[in-house]
Amino acid sequence: MTDLSATTGVTDRPSGASAAPRAADTSSCVRDFLDRQVPPTPCLVLDLAVVRSRYTGLRSMLPDARVCYAVKANPQPEVVAELVGLGASFDVASPGEIDLCLANGATPESISYGNTIKKPVDIARAHELGVRLFATDSAADLDNIAAAAPGASVFCRVLVDNEGSRTPFGRKFGCDPETAARLLERASRLGLDPYGASFHIGSQQHDPEAWEHGIVAAREVFDQVTGVRPRMVNLGGGLPASYTQAAPPPRDYAERIEAALDRNFGSERPELLIEPGRHLVGDAGVLRSEVVLVTPETGGQRRWVYLDVGRYNGLAETEGEAITYRLRTARDGDATGPVVLAGPTCDGDDVLYQDTSYELPVTLRGGDWVDLLSAGAYTASYSSVGFNGFAPLPTYCLDSRAVGHTAGDVRTERP
Repeated sequence: MTDLSATTGVTDRPSGASAAPRAADTSSCVRDFLDRQVPPTPCLVLDLAVVRSRYTGLRSMLPDARVCYAVKANPQPEVVAELVGLGASFDVASPGEIDLCLANGATPESISYGNTIKKPVDIARAHELGVRLFATDSAADLDNIAAAAPGASVFCRVLVDNEGSRTPFGRKFGCDPETAARLLERASRLGLDPYGASFHIGSQQHDPEAWEHGIVAAREVFDQVTGVRPRMVNLGGGLPASYTQAAPPPRDYAERIEAALDRNFGSERPELLIEPGRHLVGDAGVLRSEVVLVTPETGGQRRWVYLDVGRYNGLAETEGEAITYRLRTARDGDATGPVVLAGPTCDGDDVLYQDTSYELPVTLRGGDWVDLLSAGAYTASYSSVGFNGFAPLPTYCLDSRAVGHTAGDVRTERP
């Protein structure tokens, strides 16, 4: 198999980064399932054993941190149930995600309502269901929490630099440390528990040093607040999955986080939360697509390869070509040439990669399969509901550790 991560032309590898995993690193049970079952495309196939491995690895590297899975990354019930069994907590953004977690065995105490933008009716619903931990970053939201969830614990999100992130958040979430300190003081006056501070240094963060910015900001909040004593720092998400641009190994991130905590908090280390999403499920998934057609190279223009999956049924993160997936094809090993990759809809914006340099086999034709590797996060959960008549992305959950199943234990199939 050709390692297409070596032919995409992406050269901005972070200093000291490890090489990107090769296509052959894909779970053998996923490969076997795709080869033997030949499910209709496009579809996402997820190996729950990879999710388990990522979770237990993170717990061992950051043993003091409560791991709250960011459900939005992949809300498959089987993923949630697997993590419940491992003792995970959950970061949710809506009553729908709360219902999903509770239905799959999570306790209300394990749920953190991490969205700072929420209606009073949704806060009340969460409180009615037993959720007692809420994020905030504004006085208006804080007042809503006090009214709809009396006595709840709150943490205030601080705005930090997202440099190094492939999908930064801009200025939508968070406030400055001084405002955060005043909000925590206000929370106490409103009868709430001023639990702590949070930050998020951007999704798919390639710089392990980035957490220093957030930890410094959290320390500023702790130092500036008066009359109350916050006791928790939420480290947010941002840990990477394996795309074409190689990221440092997870251990590097954990070591930098621990060192930053030691420098800024010393013996007064707070309780810790961390909210991984992509890191737990990204590398667990393979998205199989089919080539719809290939237009030939003409007039010096590259071939266009049209897949049956695009921005609206699973590949939203290709917007701005922010996330560049590693690819594997049915004709790897043949000579390759440059291509533009596009989706199937009648929308001119449904172009996946036009600026990023991808090379695919010159023999590729309609009906061939193309796998997008490490596609377990923000694919099925981003699918639109029927845009242009294309269905959301079906998902199959396997378990490569299941005994007596050649292709793993198929846990679910969702058309």
